[in-house]
Amino acid sequence: MKNYVYIFHVDNTMEDTDELNAAWGKWFESLGENIIDSGNPFNPKAQAQIKNGTVTMDADNVAGYTIVKASSLEEAVTWAQTCPVAMTPDGSVSVYETMPM
Repeated sequence: MKNYVYIFHVDNTMEDTDELNAAWGKWFESLGENIIDSGNPFNPKAQAQIKNGTVTMDADNVAGYTIVKASSLEEAVTWAQTCPVAMTPDGSVSVYETMPM
């Protein structure tokens, strides 16, 4: 089993509703013991350090992360396909395998 990071991308106008929260709860429940770190949402106010200084990331749509263990990237992607974010018109989930250091 390897670890995979889900990075959630959302339309910044997406509202936090009871229906969405219920869908999140159901999705996390479906992942069960495969969750390594349920993660946290990100504050939309972010900055990035670049060669020439710091820039504000106002247009970035990264909303948070979760870390899961799966037998393959394909399995982790299959689970991500059922994520509430991936099922919204402007949402997506990036899936990255973590590499041992």
